[in-house]
Amino acid sequence: MHQKAFPVIDPVATGANILHLRRARGLSVRDLQAYFGFEEPQAIYKWQKGKSLPSVDNLYALGALLEVPLEEILVSAKPKLHRIVCEQQADACCSPHFHVMFVQRRWMRQKRKAA
Repeated sequence: MHQKAFPVIDPVATGANILHLRRARGLSVRDLQAYFGFEEPQAIYKWQKGKSLPSVDNLYALGALLEVPLEEILVSAKPKLHRIVCEQQADACCSPHFHVMFVQRRWMRQKRKAA
């Protein structure tokens, strides 16, 4: 049997993507809060920071609100080998905070080029 790589969602990159898509549509966190009927905006902030992911229902609704398919919201994690190499390179020259920002910005540039 041929083995396939198990797909994994990158919550931090997905959160950055949610933030980007929300801003691109001119929506505020309060707009999303009202749309989802949340009493507090904490869930939206957690999504954007990658601390949690929207439930399947909320993800579906978010796609409808942002007018994008779910595949354009979710970001796949990089293969482990690639991630280890990047982390080793970043550890050699950069702080962990810089590394996360570098990876997010590189991903966003790649996404824009592909569009």
